Order: sequence, then structure tokens, then C-alpha cells
Amino acid sequence: MVYQATLLLLVSWLWQAPQTQVQITEWDVPWENTVPRDPFYGDQDHIWFVGQRGHYVGVLNPTTGEIKRYDLEDGTGPHNVVTGPDGYVWYSGNRQGHIGRLDPETGEIKKFPMPNPDARDPHTMIFDQTGSMWFTVQGGNFVGRLNPGLEEISLIQVPTARARPYGIVMDSKDHPWIVEFGSNKIATVDPETMELTEFELPDADSRPRRLALTSDDMVWYVDYSRGYLGRMDPTTGDVKEWANPGGPESRPYAMAVDDNDRLWFFETSPGANRLVGFDPEREVFFSVNEIDSGGGTVRHMVYEPSTREIWCGTDTNTVGRARIPAPISDR
Repeated sequence: MVYQATLLLLVSWLWQAPQTQVQITEWDVPWENTVPRDPFYGDQDHIWFVGQRGHYVGVLNPTTGEIKRYDLEDGTGPHNVVTGPDGYVWYSGNRQGHIGRLDPETGEIKKFPMPNPDARDPHTMIFDQTGSMWFTVQGGNFVGRLNPGLEEISLIQVPTARARPYGIVMDSKDHPWIVEFGSNKIATVDPETMELTEFELPDADSRPRRLALTSDDMVWYVDYSRGYLGRMDPTTGDVKEWANPGGPESRPYAMAVDDNDRLWFFETSPGANRLVGFDPEREVFFSVNEIDSGGGTVRHMVYEPSTREIWCGTDTNTVGRARIPAPISDR
């Protein structure tokens, strides 16, 4: 009965939504089994990523295909990388309890250790408009803020036990929003008071893993455990959800939003990796594209509006680029 319901849902969806094809290109990373992940767009010649198992920061030139490596200390386990307004490249030292700053000109690294040893695994990072960095600490159950100028880190303990704060994004008012992968909650922090507020999703089995914000500051998330895309109104807490094209076992993971407020995410169910596009205005899934390498798992991705590209890393040791077409009405 469940299979029939899922099949009917898929047939209905395919009938209603014309498919938009996305061009996906992948570059093989030369260091095998190093889990290249979380690419970040520096400029058209510098796509930064980290090798989580290889303990390095890498940079890809998509034009030439050249990939350069900056070695980190063994055991660092870098999880995420971003470039800052200061021109430095920042990585989370997930297995060594620090955030690192790399000078790409000299290769020099400066480490910022967590002020509390319980914050053992800094996870995902993002800069706000003031130049401060916000980050999650999954196992340690914290949300943090790093002021690079003062070289100061502030930590907020998440009140829900084993909440596993995971994906993080910034809204238009410079408030971070965080999904709690170990619970059915989404959280935000007031940057003035550093007070954390949690919102509970209706289904106790929900496990949101990544999130994105549209231009109206609506909070969108992927429910990894149930196979849903969800939208939460941050003012009222109201939630609406849509079953994924791949069904309840689709395992939606990496997520981003484009400059037309369309949502994109990867379904990472075993044996498949599909990039799915959703139009919030029409409330339809309009695009499903397989990734050539299979992808293993695509864990995080970013959208670059200047080039209309999504960048992601895969467990099959590639860095990938998806070129996102404009909506039909804009062509």
C-alpha cells in the first residue's frame, strides 16, 4: 500500500511538472578516498573545498582543471570551508576542536581553539554582514560566534539535549538559523542578546539536516528521516511540507536556494544522488537530475548567483558544479 501511494505520487508529480534539465560537471580529486566536500566559491578560478579524511584544504580552478592542496595537521578532519571578507580561507577543524584561518598567499595557518573543550567538533560556518562568523558544533551541542578582529569566540549551549546543531544560514536581519539534526527543532539566535530560540516541527520523527532562506526570510528545510521538503514561517511557526519525488527513503541532504527563490536539494538515498528543484510559487518539483558519478552522498552545497552555479562535493571523490537555468519566464 505504501509503495502504491508513493508510485501514484511520483506519477502525479511527473505529469504536472515539466522537467528542467541541469548541466552537471564533475572534477576528479587526485587524492583518493579523502571525502572532498563543502566547496565554496571564491571567484571563477578558485573553488575551495576540504578533504575531510585527507586533512587538507584544496582549491580547484574550473577553467584549467588544476587542483592545489594545502596540507593540515593529521587528524584535523576539516568539515567545512568558507572565504571571509578579509580574504582568508577558513575551515572547521572538526576533529581537533578549532577553527582555522588559511592565508592562501603564504599557506600560513592560524588556529582559533574552542574556549570550552566540550565544543569538540565545530561543524558548519557562515559569515554575517558585520564580518563575524557563526558556526554549529554538532556533537558538543553548541552554536558559536567568532569575531575575527577580536579573536574571540562566544558559545551558546543548545538547551535540547543531543540536538546536534547542523546546517546554518543567515537571514536578512543578520540572525543565524540552525537546524537541530538530533531533534525535530529549528533554532535562531538574537545577535544582540545571544539568546537562542527553538521552534518545534509538528512531526516528532522529523530530522531536519540542512536549510535555506528565501528572500522573504521564510525558513526552508529538508527532513532527512522522512523524505520531505518543509517551509516554516519564522513569525508564526506555521509549517507546510511536500513529500519528495524520491519518497520517504530519499534522504534529502545538501540544500541551497537560487536567485529566483527556487529551492534545490540532493536526494541521497542508497544507490542514487538526484538534484531536485522546487518552485515555491507554483509549489511543484520541476527538476530531477541524476549526478553521473552516483555521488555517494552530497552533504553540503552553495549557490553562486553571479554564475548561476551550485557547487558541491561527493563521497565518490569529486567536486561538482551544476549550472542552473533561469526560469522559463526569464529566458
